Amino acid sequence: MCEYLGQAAQAIEEQPAAQRYWLEQQKQRLKTAELDAVLRTLQSHCESEQTPEQDVPVRQCWRYLATRQDQLDYAGAIARGLPIGSGQIESAHRYVIQKRLKLPGAWWSPKNAQHMLALRLNRANSEWASYWATDIRYAA
Repeated sequence: MCEYLGQAAQAIEEQPAAQRYWLEQQKQRLKTAELDAVLRTLQSHCESEQTPEQDVPVRQCWRYLATRQDQLDYAGAIARGLPIGSGQIESAHRYVIQKRLKLPGAWWSPKNAQHMLALRLNRANSEWASYWATDIRYAA
């Protein structure tokens, strides 16, 4: 999302300081459930319909946000203590998934990889003990 907003900022504002300010203002609006204000701001700067698609960063940003409105509840995520950036997800991909599945010489069938991934996720989410306590193979 920030990549789209950053490209729109460059098209809307000429000076780097103004671009940064505009970008931070839009990010703050998203964090406080003001998506409609962001969309209105973008719409007021959208390029003409005759402009080629590769030259319309504002329209592309508007479209990206407008088609994902149900996925942009940043205020709700923040209130629940959830991450709103992709950094933690990308990091988890490295240490949860790749660390185990990309061992030298290892290969996995899709079915076995899914099972291994489920176990790794249980462990990463601190649900390891509860998983084994409820596993029907080990129930008393």
